[in-house]
Amino acid sequence: MNSTDTIVALATGQGISAIAVIRLSGTYAIAITNKVFKGKDLEKEATHTLHFGTIRDGERIIDEVLVSIFKAPHSFTSENSTEISCHGSPVIVREIIKVLLKNGARLAEPGEFTKRAFLNGRMDLVQAEAVGDLIHAETDTARQVALNQMRGGYSKGLASLREELIHFASLVELELDFGEEDVEFAKRDDLRNLVIRIQQFIEPLISSFAQGNVIKNGIPTVIAGKPNSGKSTLLNALLNEERAIVSDIPGTTRDFIEDEMVLGGLSFRFIDTAGLRETEDVVESLGIERTHERMKKASLILYLYDLANTTLEEIEAQEKTFANLSSTILRVGNKLDKAKPEMVETLRKKDFIFISASSHQNIQALKDAIVAKVMLQEVKQGDAIVSSLRHYQSLVQTHEALDRVLQGLSSEVTGDLIAMDIRQALHYLGELSGAITTDDLLDNIFSKFCIGK
Repeated sequence: MNSTDTIVALATGQGISAIAVIRLSGTYAIAITNKVFKGKDLEKEATHTLHFGTIRDGERIIDEVLVSIFKAPHSFTSENSTEISCHGSPVIVREIIKVLLKNGARLAEPGEFTKRAFLNGRMDLVQAEAVGDLIHAETDTARQVALNQMRGGYSKGLASLREELIHFASLVELELDFGEEDVEFAKRDDLRNLVIRIQQFIEPLISSFAQGNVIKNGIPTVIAGKPNSGKSTLLNALLNEERAIVSDIPGTTRDFIEDEMVLGGLSFRFIDTAGLRETEDVVESLGIERTHERMKKASLILYLYDLANTTLEEIEAQEKTFANLSSTILRVGNKLDKAKPEMVETLRKKDFIFISASSHQNIQALKDAIVAKVMLQEVKQGDAIVSSLRHYQSLVQTHEALDRVLQGLSSEVTGDLIAMDIRQALHYLGELSGAITTDDLLDNIFSKFCIGK
């Protein structure tokens, strides 16, 4: 990436809209925009001002627009930037971008605006990744987690602690230069207290990943049970649409059908699976095998029982299907309208939820039970929650390196060994914040962003 280039991209969604916004960033962003803008002289105007005029290709008017000016370093990227608000016709957008390219801009790469903000010190890597998470947030809870992280979240606290650790690392390294004189520049008790403080800061973040991962990626929820227990009907009832084919013929669902919905501020990925039974049908057997695999990976399993055509003994036998699974199980008795009252009373003592999927009876109660099973804490403004696997791994590795520092201090090992473990901890903290990066890491992170961000 050439940081001196001026980049351009559509910042709003593709397709027809009332308004579209085209962004430019780079040293010559204002100058290039000024070349094609007829109105005021943009290079003479103050930062953070808005100007009405026309975009032209020579004498040809392309559109009437509003241009926003952001002068370095007071912009998202810390570079000169402009935003052109035009009418949302794809033809107009294409023509404006073409004339900007002709006058010296180039098309932005995915995430390049945010990448420049990071490289220019506008934000650290944790905050930059949060921008992408905020754009892709599908629930209000995911939005709040991403917003907290983008506004500094835990990264500012870690940056401050890392600076303190760098100070101690330099003192320990200095001791090594005076090895024969037995001097101690870094007081071991102060170093121990700092390491403990960092670990105390990190530990809640590591613990929060289980919740953050669920908030960001949704909760995989498998609907399982015997053939004809009503799994596909239940999926349709939960989604309130005919998503899966429903049939009285056993074995209709031979592969999984998946769809998402939001319940209680969380995204659930419901997966309708092949009915569990013994069969000689090769295709159906493959579907059943996939069902077992999905059940092992699921966070939540809705296991359906056909109350109309199943005995208590058969229900007890089916319990063995998920006896060794670590997933949370919600037992659902279906076809309540056709069930024997005495069976319902017996099963009521076993934490069953009773529904009739075909008539939508008690579906809301089931949804409430699903949310209750997850039991996530409410996310408030300012809460520090880790939702990225990369961040989680860096924090765990940092904690382990700091454990080795404490062990070394307790064992009174030599300063060079302590310094080595401190350097490891600093490396992992640096990878987390972006103080230490590789091109491959940055490319992997920002390639997942949309072009205009």
